[in-house]
Parts: sequence; C-alpha cells; structure tokens
Amino acid sequence: MNKTFRRTDLLWLAFTGLIALAPLVPAIGSNSFLMHVLILVMLYACMSQAWNIIGGYGGQTSFGHAVFFGIGAYGAGMAVVTYGLPPWPGALAGIVSAAVVAVLISYPCFKLSGHYFAIATFAIVEIFNRMFLVWDWVGGALGLDYMIVEEGFANLVWYDSKTGYFYCALTLFALIFGIVRFLEGHRFGYYLRAVRAGQETAESLGVNSTAVKLSAMALSAALAALCGAFFVQYNLRVDPAMVMSLDMSMKFVLVTILGGAGTLAGPLVGAAVLVPLQEFTRAKWGGLGGGVDLIIFGLLIILIVVKQPAGITGIVRDIAKRRGRKAAAEKGGASPVSYTHLTLPTIYPV
Repeated sequence: MNKTFRRTDLLWLAFTGLIALAPLVPAIGSNSFLMHVLILVMLYACMSQAWNIIGGYGGQTSFGHAVFFGIGAYGAGMAVVTYGLPPWPGALAGIVSAAVVAVLISYPCFKLSGHYFAIATFAIVEIFNRMFLVWDWVGGALGLDYMIVEEGFANLVWYDSKTGYFYCALTLFALIFGIVRFLEGHRFGYYLRAVRAGQETAESLGVNSTAVKLSAMALSAALAALCGAFFVQYNLRVDPAMVMSLDMSMKFVLVTILGGAGTLAGPLVGAAVLVPLQEFTRAKWGGLGGGVDLIIFGLLIILIVVKQPAGITGIVRDIAKRRGRKAAAEKGGASPVSYTHLTLPTIYPV
C-alpha cells in the first residue's frame, strides 16, 4: 500500500510540475487563447473534483452545487464591488457560508434517497437563482461588475497577462486534488465509500452515515465556493445566470461522470475533454458553438457510459487489466502483473 501510495503521489507531483512549466513554453505562454483554455481546464477539474467528494465517493447525486459555487463567487465579488475590499475576506466568508448552507439544506434532503434526493437538489438551485435575481443587495438580475483595481496578487486581478491567473488556477488544482488524494487513504474516505456501497451495512458496522454525508457535503460545498471565488476574479463580473443555474450544476456532474466518478483522475479527464471542445467550437462558430459543444459532449457521455459506467478512467483501467492478463498468459501461466497503482475505485449505485 505504501509503495502504491508513493508511486501515485509522485506521478501527480510530476504531472503538476509539468503543467507549471507550460507558460514558459513560448508557443503556450504567448498564446492568450491557449492559456485561457488551460486555466478553464484546471478550474473545471477543481469544480468537478469538489462535486466528486459527495457525488462520486459518497454516491449522493447532487444537482445543487451551483448554489455553493455562486455563494463563493458572490462573496468575493461583493467584497470588491460593494465594500471596496480585496477579494480574500469575501472569499473566506463565501466558503464558510457555503459550508453552513450545505449542511442546513442537506440535512433534510438526506432523508431522501436516490432520484428523490437529486430532484430536491434541482429545486434548491431554482430557489436560490430566483432569490438572487430579485435581491438588490447582491445586484439583482444585473449582477456585479468590477471596477478597475490595481492588478496583482493582492487583488487577484491581472489585465495584460493570464500568467497570474494560470498559477492561481494551478495552486487551486494542487490544493483540491491534494485534499481528495488525502481523503482516499484516510479513515473518513473509507467511511464515505462504505456509505456509498451500502448505507445500512455501514451503519451496522458503527459508521454514522448522517455525520459522514453532512461532513462530505460541507467540504464539497466549501471547495466549490473556493472555485466560485476564483471564477468571479477571472471573469470580473458575476450574475445569477453565470453561477447559479442548472447549466452550471450540470457541468459539475457531467464532467465527473465522463471522466469517471469516484476516481481521483476522473474530473481532470472530463475537464480535459469538455473545455477544449467548448472553447474551440465557440471560437470557430461563435454563438452557435455553444450548442454544438453540448451536443457532442452529450453524445460522448452516452457512448462512453453505455460501454463503461465508470467513464474514461474505467475504460483505461479495463484496458490495463486485459493487457496484464494477456502478458501473464504469454508467460505461460505466470502470476498476473499487479496493476494496483492504476486501479481506481469503482462507483457503486446507492
């Protein structure tokens, strides 16, 4: 186990270090569009990884994460626009508020299960969306537009270059993926997967399923709010349609499902497919691309999930296993090669 843990961690560290060198490559660092795509890939991967904690590892399908994402975005946005402060205190307030709201709305919703829980979270998004549309304190339907502020890390704003945003997104990526990686080997992660596999069985073994799910939802919401705070700083404006919509909630879910729910790499794989598809189609076809990318993405999800419900990472895992069995057979019945370091947790239905 320790050997597997070290090898996996080294692979992730090497991968993160390689990404950190991207702006130093002239063809990438000087290309504003490519930098934009890389930033969004990391952001969407972080958003989906936040959802993956409760939806993938916990098996609770939530369509309400746009609410927590939006609370974080509005927290940072209001700090800058309404109070003339740097975004940091607003982001912190948004993170705490999102965690509290998540616990308050999840406690009654967790009494539901399966599709009923998912439907309840759909309703929550609509409630918050309508509330923010008519709430003057947060800008109402018009939202909040940033004024010109001094660029730099203090205000988390850069105008002439995307390099600052890139390294902030990379830091966010390393933080959130590091937290989830830690949870995979922690007792809490085992409890969470046990609840996913069978809540009644887990409770019979002494696991407090309600406490585990509420803790996972609070952490998931807090990380989603952190992503929202970065999102508003990157876009320099926020309104309900941008952050608190069913479209945004669906992105949390679908990116993870495409890559592989309940796996560490799944959200990154899904984001690496969706974001370039989204940005390149919109760059080529303008407003029409906003529909084309979703059509292609939907077809990809259908084709991949029908073949392997565990997503792209599940397909890669199956290929690795087949190659291992084939190699063992060619050696004349030798013991199969261990692919433990490539094995990712399988998601079980609730």
